[in-house]
Amino acid sequence: MKPLATEWVAKAEGDLRTARREMAAADSPNYDAVCFHAQQCVEKYLKARLADGGVAFPKIHDLGALLNLVLPLEPSWESLREDLDSLSSRAVEVRYPGVDSDAEDARGALEIALRARGFVRPGLGLPA
Repeated sequence: MKPLATEWVAKAEGDLRTARREMAAADSPNYDAVCFHAQQCVEKYLKARLADGGVAFPKIHDLGALLNLVLPLEPSWESLREDLDSLSSRAVEVRYPGVDSDAEDARGALEIALRARGFVRPGLGLPA
């Protein structure tokens, strides 16, 4: 794996750890943060695959747009689109007043992140 891809993977794993830690918090878990860090985990894993494949990408956060860039390398990842669209909307909306996520939203976001991670890691030569 290319060094830049390795750095993206480390950042993705950091976001996953943060999401899991917040989800498990016994006192006032921040479900908005779980959704945000789940999205960030997937974003960084997609960027890791792009970096490893030598594909340039803009500084964007849209998982659908990143997926479009990845598909020439990994066509089977199209099956992730619906989940990634759902995750993108959860992570963005909760960053603003008037929208809050609950435990169910957070669990769903974390599940999507883990599913996407399971697709990306083997594409990088890592265990799922």
